Amino acid sequence: MSQGKPTSQAILKLEPGTLWTRVKEQTQHAIQCGALQSIPTEYQFVEQGGINFLVRILSNLARKDKAKQQQDKKTLASGKEFNPFLPPEKDLFVADISETHLCLLNKFNVVDYHLLIVTRAFEEQEKLLTLEDFQAMWACLAQFDGLAFYNGGKIAGASQRHKHLQLVPLPLIANGPKIPIETAIASASFSDSVGTITDFPFVNALARLNPSWGESPEVAAEATLECYHTLLRAVGLQGDGASNNRQSGPYNLLATREWMLLIPRSQEDFESISVNSLGFAGALLVRNEQQMKMLQEHGPITVLKNVARSY
Repeated sequence: MSQGKPTSQAILKLEPGTLWTRVKEQTQHAIQCGALQSIPTEYQFVEQGGINFLVRILSNLARKDKAKQQQDKKTLASGKEFNPFLPPEKDLFVADISETHLCLLNKFNVVDYHLLIVTRAFEEQEKLLTLEDFQAMWACLAQFDGLAFYNGGKIAGASQRHKHLQLVPLPLIANGPKIPIETAIASASFSDSVGTITDFPFVNALARLNPSWGESPEVAAEATLECYHTLLRAVGLQGDGASNNRQSGPYNLLATREWMLLIPRSQEDFESISVNSLGFAGALLVRNEQQMKMLQEHGPITVLKNVARSY
């Protein structure tokens, strides 16, 4: 299935070899001026099914909750939903990626150097990903090793309607595995080009990517878009068939330079524990000790099974 030619893609603006320096510099600036409001966490590992899940306990969500309340007030006062990306906060701006995308720091980050790859013009988060989205993703992945992810809709953990991919550097934690689910990825069973992590008791589809694609984000975008549509078909999530190109159901998408994993969603949370794409990478968040205890009792894979789509 052809998705267009590289020559039709957006013109890249991101200079090779500059992104990581810009990220560090802008992070330092954003901390100093108070624009970056990192949420402190403690963490521990919870093992299930041979995977050491990294579970972070959020120790102070007051600032993020207050910001959400202010956002809701603005929406109510104006009658128009507040969009933090239009215009983007200048102290969080990292770089222009392309004609269609820019890179921002995540204001309320839990992971250091958490980036947002945001469309310049408003698009709904429930639109299918495009050639330009994957071009922007690869332009960033080419410059440092990271995990890109996409929360396809509110049920998949999206907190903003404005279309944005996210990117966190690897490893997810110093002196640990790059990603907790690495062993599960390695154990995947393939039929043709689509793999399945059989240890996961929920619907999932995996594709292998080629790290050398990072040498040309344009070529990488073409190949990755093909893989993306193959994975959507594999889990029964075609487009809705209409010209608006909306997804037909919520899902989480994770991608590194080596692989891409797609998981359809059934609900937003389990017993009040919210799950986004990082949960399926083996990195979960809980708001307090009570949720941590609940997670330990049920097990992380059980939590994921309940928010994903069962076989």
